[in-house]
Order: sequence, then structure tokens, then C-alpha cells
Amino acid sequence: MVNPNCILRLKVTLLGSYPPIWRRLEIPSDFTLARLHRVLQVAMGWTDSHLHQFLAGEDRYGPLDSEMEEGLRNEGATCVGDVHRSPGDSLGYEYDFGDGWEHEIVLEGILIPKTGVSYPVCVGGERACPPEDCGGIHGYLDFLQAVRDPSHPGHAELMEWVGGTFDPESFSVEVVNRSLRSRSRKARA
Repeated sequence: MVNPNCILRLKVTLLGSYPPIWRRLEIPSDFTLARLHRVLQVAMGWTDSHLHQFLAGEDRYGPLDSEMEEGLRNEGATCVGDVHRSPGDSLGYEYDFGDGWEHEIVLEGILIPKTGVSYPVCVGGERACPPEDCGGIHGYLDFLQAVRDPSHPGHAELMEWVGGTFDPESFSVEVVNRSLRSRSRKARA
């Protein structure tokens, strides 16, 4: 395992997205994969409404849940630093097995914690997360085509479904970090 007092800089990319939808996160190396899952949900903009798993080589990690397949290792007992040991190491993250959102998580660096920084923290990213249940990356591309074209037959219905507006280029580090801090405070309470 990486030194438990280190910070891991991770780049998370939603596979198949173009231009890429990505986030750069800094997390303590002793965070479990279960905690990383919760951070990813906030950072990507997902709602944690579906099953997920992590893939490290041949090993699969996830919640010990009766709905999950056998052979899954306990994500709550595995630290990120156990599976991400050196820069360049890659970890897969699958979310919503129906829509099939696949992410690549690459360890970009191992850092010394900065004084006054509350981890986890998002330090970068681009583009909005696709809406939940839009049909995976291909459904998202169809969704984008419909919401960009007011004359598309599904435009009005999809705009209502997403709450009236959707900007695929929108992303805010500040909003993600506020949500991460809020979740962290609730977890300690």
C-alpha cells in the first residue's frame, strides 16, 4: 500500500465521451473504495441510484450486497492506495450496469497533504455529467442531439425530464467541492 499519509491525485474519465467528461480528484490514500465511490458520485454528478463495481486487473470490488455477483471483493475493506500504488496505475469504475457508464481512474501522482486543505477535493474537470437513466453513452449522444434542436420530436419532453435546462459544457469545481464538504460534515455528525 502507498503510505497512508499521502494524497492520491486521480483523473477520472467517462469512457466513450467526446469531448471527454472528466474530473481530477485528490483523496487520502487510505480512503476505501467504498468512500471513493461516494466521492465519484458527487464529482461526476451521479445520484447513486444504481449498482457499481471497481475493476483492478482481474479483481472486482463492490458493495457486499445480495444483488451483486459472487467473487466480488469488499470495497469497504480495500483502500485506494492498495490498488493504486504508482503513477500511471489504472482502475475501472462501472456505474449503472443497465446504462453501462464506464470510467477510467488513473493515478496521476502521489502528493504530500497541504496544510489547511480538507480532503477529498476536486481540483479540475470538464463538462456536465450525463443525466441518469438516459441510456448510456449512446443514449446520451441521442439526448444531446434532441436537447440542442428545438424542432426535434423529443426536445420538449426531454427538456422537461431534465428540469428545463441542460448545458453539456457546464461544470463547476466549486459546486463539487461544496457538495463534498457538505457530505463530509454529514458523515461526521
